[in-house]
Amino acid sequence: MILRTEVLVIGGGHAGAEAAAAAARLGCRALLVTPDLDRIGQMSCNPAIGGVAKGVVAREVDALGGVMGEAADACSIHFRMLNRSKGPAVWGPRSQSDRSRYPRAVREILDRHEHLSLFQDLVTEVVFEGDRVVGVRTRGGVEVMAEAVVVTAGTFLRGRIHVGGRAGVGAGRAGEAPSIELAQALERRGLEIGRFKTGTPPRIDGRTVDYSRCERQDGDPEIGRFSFYADRERLPQLPCWITWTGAELAEIVRSNLERSALYGGEIAGQGPRYCPSIEDKVVRFPEAPRHQVFLEPEGLDTRELYVNGLSTSLPPEVQLDFLRSVPGLEEAEMTKVGYAIEYDYFPPHQLRHTLAVRGVDGLYFAGQINGTTGYEEAAGQGVVAGINAALAVQRRDPFVVERDEGYIGVLVDDLVTRGVDEPYRLFTSRAEFRLLMRQDNAVSRLGPRARDLGLLTGEQASALAARLGEEATVRQWFSHARVEPARANPGLEDVGSALLSEPVRAAELLRRPEVRAATVLDLATDPAPPFTDEVLAAIEIEIKYDGYVARERRRAETLRGQAEFRLDDDLPYADFHAVSAEAREKLLRIRPESLAQAGRIPGVSPADLQGLVLEVRRYRREASDRRSQAI
Repeated sequence: MILRTEVLVIGGGHAGAEAAAAAARLGCRALLVTPDLDRIGQMSCNPAIGGVAKGVVAREVDALGGVMGEAADACSIHFRMLNRSKGPAVWGPRSQSDRSRYPRAVREILDRHEHLSLFQDLVTEVVFEGDRVVGVRTRGGVEVMAEAVVVTAGTFLRGRIHVGGRAGVGAGRAGEAPSIELAQALERRGLEIGRFKTGTPPRIDGRTVDYSRCERQDGDPEIGRFSFYADRERLPQLPCWITWTGAELAEIVRSNLERSALYGGEIAGQGPRYCPSIEDKVVRFPEAPRHQVFLEPEGLDTRELYVNGLSTSLPPEVQLDFLRSVPGLEEAEMTKVGYAIEYDYFPPHQLRHTLAVRGVDGLYFAGQINGTTGYEEAAGQGVVAGINAALAVQRRDPFVVERDEGYIGVLVDDLVTRGVDEPYRLFTSRAEFRLLMRQDNAVSRLGPRARDLGLLTGEQASALAARLGEEATVRQWFSHARVEPARANPGLEDVGSALLSEPVRAAELLRRPEVRAATVLDLATDPAPPFTDEVLAAIEIEIKYDGYVARERRRAETLRGQAEFRLDDDLPYADFHAVSAEAREKLLRIRPESLAQAGRIPGVSPADLQGLVLEVRRYRREASDRRSQAI
């Protein structure tokens, strides 16, 4: 059987779902092929969306019309805004999800897309014609012809699950077969390949927990949301619980290290530094008296708990022993064993910022295949790859999110420019313009780009226009509304703020750290316009930090100026002797697309950039002279 489509997506995880949906929203015929249609959007590890930086990505995906935000809202059973005690640049929405409902919500959203089809099979071969991908073949004997192919295979590429020191078992995740032939097909194409690992903790029966020995953690009183465009009915909320490991657990782990797949030598792949196993924690931090453990609900219809903080590849009996050393878990019953999984990835320096594979027209990679970890990082890449695959089919200009436009841009640029030597996780510290890219303004930043590309429905575009109009109205009110001393001073005295001696604009008063926007609305002479709490909060942050925001915008403009100095793919970096030997080596490997990208490559100094500009201009001048002589 032969199927034909325009954009083919391999894999139905978080990257695959977003890639397929994005291509379909742009009007392309899209086909998603995955081994099990019932596991589209599966939460293989922690059943949660968001967190610090990650929550901003989830909102950016939603701003671009994506799937994740709406699905997370539909399945949320515990929502918190993290880092509220810190500055707004590092606030992060996080939602615990009902694990069984989340894949169903993703499937429901995908099924709404008119141009998207789903097919259950395992892709085993990628078909090329010269330097262009033209389709795939499946284990079931189906050939799918496509103009663009997006590979989002997650941990399935030659995946092996490890529990204890015995030999690993081939699997993409628990209960599913690995994708061996696809990894081999891509490797035969000459692409560089590497090996990473990640892991999960055991799960336990919540009915066997002594909650009196744990600290209860409730969600926010007002349930937040990720999606701007969809307002889903909310589920009942459940608490999480906090407990701690201690000396007994550390001793159990130390005495069984040789039985760990990681420390016993079964696993060679590099693991995530920022999400270490309990074995890593005990070995790397021997002086730490304890480590925090979160007991997180798996759903409304189960009492099962996810034991966040105890990822492991130790044998099952050792896992049970160390679980029962934790306060509150002395009688705990284990429902699932924790495990480590090792898998292939393709170092992302082989990609462009569109997530297209260099040297192969029509081929895109997104998700853990690029060396990342996390649902949100996968979703962000999936949106970028799906949009660009569709735009390429439609012969339209590519879509790139710049580093000052979104965390998605930081993510992609870090991967392409810096590469990875461990599974990549996004943090606010990776973003130099994080005050511009807050969780509260994601839709204002990226919504207009989504609208202009054609990613939004008419209803979504109308909602966006209303939001932008409301923001403009509230912003203008603060710029022009007057606050009189006689009316304002009693209120200012109540909050410990200096009294006014003459009238001021509302925005000027709001810049005071101790004064809130709601207070200014009450004190101003001019009547306030209608507004939502979300818009008021966003404008308040914008006004309070406008000096810092302006400074970041100036820095961003400087960066964009460098980005306009383009670097051709075929530049002979090895001949550029005004550039250091180390920089020449890095430039040859990465082949940056602009001077700005070259400046972000580790090992390329400011002096190298100056030399690079001189060499590129000389090279272009000589090439122009040669063309003139040929004529």
